[in-house]
Amino acid sequence: MEYLIIIIILFALELFYFKIAARHNIIDKPNHRSSHTKVTLRGGGIIFPIAFLLYFAVSILYRKDTFIPKEYWAFGLGLLILSMISFLDDILDLSTKLRLFFHFISVSLLIYFLGILFLLPIWLLPIVFIFIIGVLNAYNFMDGINGITGLYSFVILSTLYYINQYKIIFTDVNFIIYPVLASLVFLFFNFRKKAKCFAGDVGSMSIAFWVLALLGLLVMKTQELTYLLFIGVYGIEVIFTIIQRIKLKENIFEAHRHHLYQLLVNKMKWSHLLVSTMYGVIQLLINFSIIYWQLSFMEGILYLIFPTLIMYVLAKFYIFKTTETY
Repeated sequence: MEYLIIIIILFALELFYFKIAARHNIIDKPNHRSSHTKVTLRGGGIIFPIAFLLYFAVSILYRKDTFIPKEYWAFGLGLLILSMISFLDDILDLSTKLRLFFHFISVSLLIYFLGILFLLPIWLLPIVFIFIIGVLNAYNFMDGINGITGLYSFVILSTLYYINQYKIIFTDVNFIIYPVLASLVFLFFNFRKKAKCFAGDVGSMSIAFWVLALLGLLVMKTQELTYLLFIGVYGIEVIFTIIQRIKLKENIFEAHRHHLYQLLVNKMKWSHLLVSTMYGVIQLLINFSIIYWQLSFMEGILYLIFPTLIMYVLAKFYIFKTTETY
């Protein structure tokens, strides 16, 4: 009953946000680099930080005996700071330096939440910072077609829920279920041929922050880096697209249409929903294989990530040959 009530509340709050967004013209206008052609409401991903506020409120007021470590305030504050600056960027187009400043604060709070601030050698902390900020921005880069952010996140969160329930408990189960519910509600409005809303930076950044927190908790609990491969598909896409753009001498911080999902939609004319589903299914197969065969990090790289990379390169090469994209 609790989860049904939460879903209803999330639906109601999302619809309420739509009215605010429409009134204040918070929209996404298509341009020559967009993969959509219709003016669409932006910022529907605000439902993810709202889901955390509901989780926290219910945990404190209703489930008073629920295990909520004191460090959860750090996650919540980091998420809200990141969501706030991302939402403002959706509206005002803030400077990169200002965004990075707040990203640094949020990531610092996330590292504190995970309890690794004093466990890692000092020289390793900058690498962790760069990795987390890189993943946050990768999630943002990949949020370019209908359904991809919601479905990909749902796949990762569902995998983490399975591990927490049937393999090893690494967090409060509701800390996973609430973003799952938010993903389902968001998908109801976004996983459509004509999406009702887009996630916006507030959505892609906040759900990425939550996913990273959960992955971090799992890695800390098991001391296994293998679980980072649960975001392997996005990793392949973003890293090798950046390499490609550097090779083409392009500004990697400017908008572009070189991602494989963009090429499939814009050049090959595949539907948004088909491409989004394909990304989700491939990541699901990787996650299932890691769990079922209990692969180590290097085994996962060798047997799963490397073959996926080969398919990715071949797909881009085929599109290049058939459409003369570049």
